[in-house]
Amino acid sequence: MMTWSPSVTVAAVIRDRDRYLMVEERPDGHSVINQPAGHLEFGETLLEAIHREVLEETTRVFTPQGLVGVYQWTLPGSKRTYLRFCFIGEVSDPQPGRTLDPDITATHWLTGEQVRSGLLPPRSPLVLRCLHDAETGAPLALDHLHALV
Repeated sequence: MMTWSPSVTVAAVIRDRDRYLMVEERPDGHSVINQPAGHLEFGETLLEAIHREVLEETTRVFTPQGLVGVYQWTLPGSKRTYLRFCFIGEVSDPQPGRTLDPDITATHWLTGEQVRSGLLPPRSPLVLRCLHDAETGAPLALDHLHALV
């Protein structure tokens, strides 16, 4: 019997005034937009994972301020399910000497309207949902997260 397990991911909504830091990637040869995001690695806490992913994908140090939400999404036509922990926070300036992860083609500061316009399609429905929730809801305090790793 094959064991099913979801992929645990983290994502960061990063806002500076009226713009959001987004990454452009080409997972299947077509450009899409996403929050800085990636997979939780074995032995990592969720906060360690989001720090690492934002640094790798934007060359910036991320300071989380809250948890936007936890999301479950199954890729249509598959048994691949993602559990996304979405954080909100701020970033530093780019770190000298660092380069973007090879999977990231560019970073962009975009307004919410630009993200929703579809000029670059979102990688998944989670991108727009996390943006919406960050704009309309209050984040949960980070002390709701507990890691026993």
